Amino acid sequence: MLNTPWETGSALYRRLLVAALVITGVGILLAVSGAASGSNALVFAAMPVIVAGLVCHIAGMVVRARDVRRRSGARC
Repeated sequence: MLNTPWETGSALYRRLLVAALVITGVGILLAVSGAASGSNALVFAAMPVIVAGLVCHIAGMVVRARDVRRRSGARC
Protein backbone atom coordinates (compact mmCIF):
# COMPACT_ATOMS: atom_id res chain seq x y z
CA MET A 1 0.00 0.00 0.00
CA LEU A 2 1.24 3.47 -0.85
CA ASN A 3 1.85 5.86 2.00
CA THR A 4 0.82 9.11 0.30
CA PRO A 5 -0.30 12.26 2.12
CA TRP A 6 -3.74 11.90 0.53
CA GLU A 7 -4.23 8.40 1.95
CA THR A 8 -2.85 9.15 5.40
CA GLY A 9 -4.16 12.72 5.72
CA SER A 10 -7.14 13.68 7.80
CA ALA A 11 -10.50 14.67 6.36
CA LEU A 12 -9.76 18.32 7.17
CA TYR A 13 -6.50 18.12 5.21
CA ARG A 14 -8.30 16.67 2.20
CA ARG A 15 -11.03 19.32 2.30
CA LEU A 16 -8.46 22.12 2.54
CA LEU A 17 -6.45 20.67 -0.33
CA VAL A 18 -9.47 20.36 -2.63
CA ALA A 19 -10.68 23.84 -1.66
CA ALA A 20 -7.24 25.28 -2.40
CA LEU A 21 -7.16 23.65 -5.82
CA VAL A 22 -10.66 24.83 -6.73
CA ILE A 23 -10.21 28.39 -5.45
CA THR A 24 -6.82 28.80 -7.10
CA GLY A 25 -8.18 27.36 -10.34
CA VAL A 26 -11.08 29.80 -10.33
CA GLY A 27 -8.67 32.66 -9.71
CA ILE A 28 -6.46 31.59 -12.58
CA LEU A 29 -9.46 31.28 -14.91
CA LEU A 30 -10.59 34.76 -13.91
CA ALA A 31 -7.13 36.18 -14.54
CA VAL A 32 -6.82 34.49 -17.92
CA SER A 33 -10.29 35.54 -19.02
CA GLY A 34 -9.61 39.09 -17.84
CA ALA A 35 -6.34 39.18 -19.76
CA ALA A 36 -7.99 37.77 -22.88
CA SER A 37 -10.81 40.30 -22.76
CA GLY A 38 -8.52 43.20 -21.88
CA SER A 39 -10.30 43.85 -18.59
CA ASN A 40 -7.73 44.98 -16.06
CA ALA A 41 -10.39 45.10 -13.35
CA LEU A 42 -11.06 41.37 -13.75
CA VAL A 43 -7.35 40.57 -13.65
CA PHE A 44 -6.88 42.57 -10.45
CA ALA A 45 -10.05 41.06 -8.95
CA ALA A 46 -8.62 37.60 -9.58
CA MET A 47 -5.54 38.28 -7.44
CA PRO A 48 -7.30 38.04 -4.04
CA VAL A 49 -8.99 34.84 -5.19
CA ILE A 50 -5.64 33.29 -6.03
CA VAL A 51 -4.23 34.48 -2.70
CA ALA A 52 -7.19 32.87 -0.88
CA GLY A 53 -6.39 29.60 -2.63
CA LEU A 54 -2.77 29.83 -1.57
CA VAL A 55 -3.83 30.55 2.03
CA CYS A 56 -5.99 27.41 1.96
CA HIS A 57 -3.01 25.47 0.65
CA ILE A 58 -0.76 26.76 3.45
CA ALA A 59 -3.46 25.91 6.00
CA GLY A 60 -3.54 22.39 4.57
CA MET A 61 0.21 22.07 4.99
CA VAL A 62 -0.10 23.23 8.61
CA VAL A 63 -2.83 20.67 9.27
CA ARG A 64 -0.74 17.97 7.60
CA ALA A 65 2.29 18.84 9.75
CA ARG A 66 0.12 18.77 12.87
CA ASP A 67 -1.21 15.33 11.92
CA VAL A 68 2.30 14.00 11.33
CA ARG A 69 3.50 15.36 14.69
CA ARG A 70 0.56 13.75 16.48
CA ARG A 71 1.11 10.44 14.73
CA SER A 72 4.85 10.37 15.40
CA GLY A 73 4.33 11.40 19.04
CA ALA A 74 1.87 8.55 19.56
CA ARG A 75 4.49 5.98 18.54
CA CYS A 76 7.06 7.02 21.16
